[in-house]
Amino acid sequence: MATMSEAATSAGQIRIQVCYATPAIQAVKELSVPAGTLLHDGIKRSGLLEEMREIDLSCWRVGIYGKLKTLDTVLRDRDRIEIYRPLIADPMESRRKRADKKAR
Repeated sequence: MATMSEAATSAGQIRIQVCYATPAIQAVKELSVPAGTLLHDGIKRSGLLEEMREIDLSCWRVGIYGKLKTLDTVLRDRDRIEIYRPLIADPMESRRKRADKKAR
């Protein structure tokens, strides 16, 4: 008996997840896309770009399972695409402030 992954792949489809989070919400979309789909196309097919108008793929980073990827990466079965929001604080400046506060 074929697993869900094998059945999807044998039909020329792969299963992916597209994830995006803000402090207020977490959005996870699961969908099937044709084998050979690019990361950018997977995000578009998920509908998140229409639902979350603030997403700007021209300057935001994306990854698969926590590893940065380019928008032209070919997706594989069971990939989890993550859309990373820009940082609102410089990590080095934050560490410096914590160190100064701790030294007092």
